[in-house]
Amino acid sequence: MSDEQQKGEGSALQEVDRKIRLSVITTTVVIVTLFALVLYRRYPLTPFFFYFIPDVSINLIIFLSFLLALIGLYLFIRMSRQVVRIIHDYSSKLEQLLSITRDLREEIYGDILLEKILDNAMAITNADAGSILLCEDEKLVFKIVRGEKASQLVGTTVDPGKGITGWVADTGQTARLLDVASDGRFNADIDALTGYETKSLLCIPLVARSAVIGVIELLNKKDGHPFRKRDEEVISYLAGQAAISIIRTRFYEDQKNYEIHLTEMLLESIDVHISEKRGHSRRVARYSNIMAKGLNMTEDRKRRLYFAALLHDVGFMKINSEETFRKEEFMRHPSIGYEMIKPITFYADIATFILHHHERYDGQGYPSELKGEEIPLEARIIAIAEAFDAMVSPTSYKVPISSGEAILELRHKAGTQFDRELVEIFTTNIDTQQIKD
Repeated sequence: MSDEQQKGEGSALQEVDRKIRLSVITTTVVIVTLFALVLYRRYPLTPFFFYFIPDVSINLIIFLSFLLALIGLYLFIRMSRQVVRIIHDYSSKLEQLLSITRDLREEIYGDILLEKILDNAMAITNADAGSILLCEDEKLVFKIVRGEKASQLVGTTVDPGKGITGWVADTGQTARLLDVASDGRFNADIDALTGYETKSLLCIPLVARSAVIGVIELLNKKDGHPFRKRDEEVISYLAGQAAISIIRTRFYEDQKNYEIHLTEMLLESIDVHISEKRGHSRRVARYSNIMAKGLNMTEDRKRRLYFAALLHDVGFMKINSEETFRKEEFMRHPSIGYEMIKPITFYADIATFILHHHERYDGQGYPSELKGEEIPLEARIIAIAEAFDAMVSPTSYKVPISSGEAILELRHKAGTQFDRELVEIFTTNIDTQQIKD
């Protein structure tokens, strides 16, 4: 933004202060003028500077007083309305920002987060189009784009320092242009590609840990007005919060990627260690999900149940494969699994489910002889899923039976070995298509 465009502009609070000062000055001038006229009429022997005031009638003084009072009142009301409008507009945007910030902090998926950031930025500024570009491999990559022919830009790159977005990313400074065509930094290549005509622009850097990680670009207000200083201030605050959320979701996604790879390695190791259990953990996870859906579990709780089901037998890794099915050794695997998983940060919240997945609803299970709802819900779910798979799987250490017979057995043990409500949910919703290797 040029110096000429910046001249005379201040923040919203400075604008309010300027309006209030002007209102006070106007009111003061009116009052002083009225006082001078009355004083001149009442006391002819007044200081010398009143001699320059012509002799006027009382009617004229009253008329002038009334006229000045009306002018002062009009100006005061007009400026008061402007001040109220500015304050209301600014406070409304701040309330939006607080709500948006809370929403961004709760979002854990990177693509959805970027969509929320851009959609909210466009709504706040009434922008016609916009985009978010992130820094990857020393280039700016269009990640989210809104507007005419937006899909053509997703995935395309901008070289460092090229165009206004490149300049913002390089310098970490904001660019707010009333007329982009008059700015030497403007690169018309993107407009040529999309056929969209950029007239005014607001480009804000996304800064986290003192480094620019991307930019938010907003184009052309729908009402035809240029972007204001207030728009810049509000979106700059949003960009600061957005950058923090982007870094957080990146960390979460990296952690999820590591968690998935580690889980896959553990599952492969279990399958190799005990050939009879090959595929068992994945089937238990699939059957557990049937009950999770029947209970309308939250996505986060479903995720924890899923990983607990996958790793419920991880304790066998520390038991000699030749002794796996000896009763004394077999009964140790929940406790061993618990001790293995609990120290790992992203598994810590599922360790208890692994520990108690062999408890019985009547309190006759192990290792803690918990009873009824003392047993964690997820552990009760895994117990049913594991028992069902053990009964129907051809690779199980037991002689397999049909799915119908297995369902009858679960119902027979409902209320003693298993949670009756969960058995009902499972047996009602399971179908033969879900019973596979």
